[in-house]
Amino acid sequence: MQFSNFIDGGRLAAGGLKDFAAGFVTPALRLGVTGLSRSGKTVFITALVHALLNGTRLAMFEAQARGIIQRVYLEPQPDDSLPRFAYEDNLAAMKGEDRHWPESTRRISQLRLTIDFEPQGLIARNIGRGRLHVDIVDYPGEWLLDLPLMNMDYAEWSASTLATSRKPPRDKLAKEWHAFLSSLSADADADESQAVKAAQLFTAYLARCRADGVSLSTLPPGRFLMPGDLEGSPMLTFAPLDIAADTEIRKGSLAALMQRRYDAYVSKIVKPFFFHHFARLDRQIVLVDTLTALNAGADAVNDLGAALTDVLSCFRQGKNSIMSGLLGRRINRILFAATKADLVHHTSHDRLEAILRSIVSQAMARAEYAGAAIDVAAIAAIRATREARVTQKGEELACIAGIPEAGEKIGGTGFNGETEAAIFPGDLPSDPKEALEGKMEGSLRFVKFRPPLAKDGHYGHIRLDRAVEFLIGDRIG
Repeated sequence: MQFSNFIDGGRLAAGGLKDFAAGFVTPALRLGVTGLSRSGKTVFITALVHALLNGTRLAMFEAQARGIIQRVYLEPQPDDSLPRFAYEDNLAAMKGEDRHWPESTRRISQLRLTIDFEPQGLIARNIGRGRLHVDIVDYPGEWLLDLPLMNMDYAEWSASTLATSRKPPRDKLAKEWHAFLSSLSADADADESQAVKAAQLFTAYLARCRADGVSLSTLPPGRFLMPGDLEGSPMLTFAPLDIAADTEIRKGSLAALMQRRYDAYVSKIVKPFFFHHFARLDRQIVLVDTLTALNAGADAVNDLGAALTDVLSCFRQGKNSIMSGLLGRRINRILFAATKADLVHHTSHDRLEAILRSIVSQAMARAEYAGAAIDVAAIAAIRATREARVTQKGEELACIAGIPEAGEKIGGTGFNGETEAAIFPGDLPSDPKEALEGKMEGSLRFVKFRPPLAKDGHYGHIRLDRAVEFLIGDRIG
């Protein structure tokens, strides 16, 4: 990420200095959790915190396996300006007869988890008890995909967005917006009603791109689909116009109106998020609903790759030092996690991981990425299914079993939300290239399962321990 002026660089340094001073006595690690639409951010954080607070067995988390963790507990968050992540409410939603998955992430929030541990090494033990604050920062992935806008002016963004929307499969989804766009003149006098109509049709196009069956990922500006209290604001009342990237915009024109609002969006929404929150992260996990993209076909898979390229280009990656602590943090570990691994049989877990690793590797090459340690894992933060084998027409199938949500249907069979069902979800190919070429389209069968009941106060998981070890394990010991 490049910085356009001295003021932006100063804002970055100010945030770094603040964090350096706050962590001087007790180390704090800021862990960013994000993901593209419906990737399971809220469930991941809730499961992570619940597992650490309750001592759920995490075999690959070395500090727990070695028995050096003494206590894990929640403390008041350090940033009073941020909402607290609703851990207790989310956990309560997943309990009891009426249990359900908690609501998706729609705003930034934070939670501080503190880990007391026995320091290792003679000098460390003599200093006293080890303590690490883990400040979990939850934010929508759509906001992350807004960060490239900081390096684009309105004309460049318009030209790029229009060019993308004219390629399959977006072209069919953009017909109504394109039809209205063809009636507009960028050089005509500014007209508020035209700006409002263009923004509405553009937002509807973005929503269609995100819908089931299409599942595209690159859909900035992110607040258009998640407006919150900005709904109806002039900062969300703009849209691309059919202009070249080097267009000189006439003062008082429709393009000038759109440009002013685009600039306000970048300066008052995107930049504050970057400098106040994103640029202060130490570690990052990016959750990816890889299975849905694979099932939607080649277009969705390719768009996912483009989105991850944009994600990687946003990170200020590299090793941290005293100087970087003073002048602005760098993200030194990034985990890409293919979520919902419990929707396929364990024989496909390694294959799912290999597919995402291939997508990430290609994105890294396109983004000319280097600096941070990167890992990829297929996970289910809370496992909602178990495995079963079913014989059908003389063939034994590797299935998954769980309680589907009420109203779910597959193969003409409906579910009432109370009865367990065994489902053959399909197999992932052993060669990731087959998946990346779109050969999986429509071949997977997905059902939304209800949250499981905790057993002895613990939830089952798939590779949550591996994620925890990679993200924070090196800081405990």
